[in-house]
Amino acid sequence: MPKVSVIVPVYNVEKYLDKCLNSLVNQTLKDIEIIVVNDGSRDNSKKIINDFLDKHKNIIYVEKENGGLSDARNYGMKYAKGDYVAFLDSDDYVDVTIYEKMYNKAVEEKADYVECDFYWVYPNKDAKSEKRKIDAGVVYKNKKEMLTYGRVVAWNKLIKRDIIKSEFPVGLNYEDVEFFYKLIPQINKFSFVKEPLIYYIQRENSIVNKQNYKTGHIFNVLNNVLDYYKKEKLYDEYKEELEYTYTRILLCSSLKRMVQIKDKVAKQRLLDETWQNLNTKFPEWKKNKILSQKSGKNVYMKTVNKHTYKLYCKILGLLTLIK
Repeated sequence: MPKVSVIVPVYNVEKYLDKCLNSLVNQTLKDIEIIVVNDGSRDNSKKIINDFLDKHKNIIYVEKENGGLSDARNYGMKYAKGDYVAFLDSDDYVDVTIYEKMYNKAVEEKADYVECDFYWVYPNKDAKSEKRKIDAGVVYKNKKEMLTYGRVVAWNKLIKRDIIKSEFPVGLNYEDVEFFYKLIPQINKFSFVKEPLIYYIQRENSIVNKQNYKTGHIFNVLNNVLDYYKKEKLYDEYKEELEYTYTRILLCSSLKRMVQIKDKVAKQRLLDETWQNLNTKFPEWKKNKILSQKSGKNVYMKTVNKHTYKLYCKILGLLTLIK
């Protein structure tokens, strides 16, 4: 049985795939399996994968009809045999020491979840140079802090396979949000490797950089999370954190994406739905105790009301145009 299974969904990423797979086959942790899921690619991705298959025995290759990122990850999980599982997007790449460091940390601290920092990488148009920015996450002390401050991306985690009880939601954007928040109750012990070991490539045509009506999937995802906590009888215990997280996502990251939608009708509809959903799900959100903690983000959120909300939407939209 391998120590780590790394699941890599692939869809039309011939430009990035060689670098991604090279970073995996050269890992210092040798007891590792690399599960490559070809999600119906139409470019030369399969040819690149075949070149690696000829040289490396620890690559498990499967292919399926295109079903999206969530579907490909879920499909790959069926083949995973490792004690721990990691996910990596095929347009990103990792440090060759990442899985050895994270696995050793998991064993050393008997953790079933390990998280590392990462780089935001901004390639120039000529692809000959790039800018990097370190994303250093908060070291939270308990599940409530994790629910409040955790980074929802799936690919900077090493997770004990036995604790993964939920799949990624198929057909919805922001799948990492739902997966991460549903995972939290299953974690008994978490640890951190405080080094940036992943290179998160920012490309203009990636899913996260295309804003349209599907941006509204965030409502479905957040509602699925709330329903899950209610079903598992955990809602009352984590209500404060769920309310704060719901508020923060809708008024911050989600709102920044919505004001970038070019379809004016879709944009206005989603902005209206944002305000309606927030005040329907959590009508007393402004009294949230976490919101009283000092931070620039909290200061902003506390000033939002039915009058300033429209003003902030316009300001965010103008700032987006300037950028």
